[in-house]
Order: sequence, then C-alpha cells, then structure tokens
Amino acid sequence: MGEPRIKTGVFVSAAMRLGAVQGKAGVVLHKGDQDAGSILVVLRGKEGNVVLTQFREADGRLAWMRGTGPKPVSEAATDEYLAKQQRYDPDLWVIEFEAADYVPPFEGRIT
Repeated sequence: MGEPRIKTGVFVSAAMRLGAVQGKAGVVLHKGDQDAGSILVVLRGKEGNVVLTQFREADGRLAWMRGTGPKPVSEAATDEYLAKQQRYDPDLWVIEFEAADYVPPFEGRIT
C-alpha cells in the first residue's frame, strides 16, 4: 500500500507556505483540479529553469523527475514544455519557485 494521498490543492498551498518560509518565493502559474490534478514545478535559477513533473512510483509513493532533463533549460524551452503538458492535461497545476539551488521547498524523491 502506498502513502496516503492528499488533495492537490492542499499540497500546493503547503508547498507555497514552505517556499515562503525557506525564502524561495513561489507563485501558482496555473490552477488545475483541486482534488487530483497533477503538478509541474518550475525551479528558477541563474542558469535557467528546471521543471519537475510529478508521478507515482510502482509502490504508490510520490516522486518527481526532471521533465526538462538533468540541466537547466532556457525560458523558451520551459514555456514550450509547459504548454505541451497543459495541452495534454488541462487539469494540471503549474507552480514556480525562485530556487537558486534547484531544490524544491518540499521533500520528495527526485529521479
């Protein structure tokens, strides 16, 4: 059995608060389904952006992968990736943090 699942809107609210506490300013760029929408997290740094995409591992645990690859990408590449994902899933949430270290303000396994 996997970890308990919380509603997406609650997770996003908690992530925004954690970001504020850690000095990683955050903003919701797109609101998705409050209960079960997937989440993309944009981490902005000096060398570009990293976009993390949410998924569930085989055992049900929440994890994140670098959807835009292992290295930071340009603003244009970020926008293109986000637009493609939003066309595929209109219930998707997109949140963004200023994160010079490219680490989100919340815990989670990143693959």
